[in-house]
Amino acid sequence: MKNIQDSITSAKEALPDITPTPPGMKAQSSVHDLKARLEWGEPGLTIIDVRDRSVYNQGHIMGAMPMPVDELVDRVKSALPLTRDIYIYGEADEETAEAAQKLRKAGFQSVAELRGGLPAWKAIAGPTEGSVEAVTPPGPEGYNLVSQVSHHADTQQSNP
Repeated sequence: MKNIQDSITSAKEALPDITPTPPGMKAQSSVHDLKARLEWGEPGLTIIDVRDRSVYNQGHIMGAMPMPVDELVDRVKSALPLTRDIYIYGEADEETAEAAQKLRKAGFQSVAELRGGLPAWKAIAGPTEGSVEAVTPPGPEGYNLVSQVSHHADTQQSNP
């Protein structure tokens, strides 16, 4: 009996650990990284949009908070702990990098630059909201969950 238990224990130890874990933070993250974390159901993150407020109002990543670059550090410091996971995006990757750098210099430890911003997010059918987004219905595939998951898997494989 002991030999069987030893064999089972040895077999279990030889197997790879397949416990699923959410994706971690990276200094430069793809929209796939963010979408995977959101699909994982991990609420411990904040998405910040540093674009002009009128542009933000037209359309933004669902749940993103608007914060202009010139007020960014003060507003984030008053609202979030320094250890909070933050995904940030702007009009262009350069603006995103500048905003992320300001937060890092202010002591924020987990800031991810969301490469490609809103256009990249929309390209993988990420959820959006805003005045223009509300009147622009998705294509037929937008209402089909199987199509959405398949599209996400396809784009994630082609754009790591």
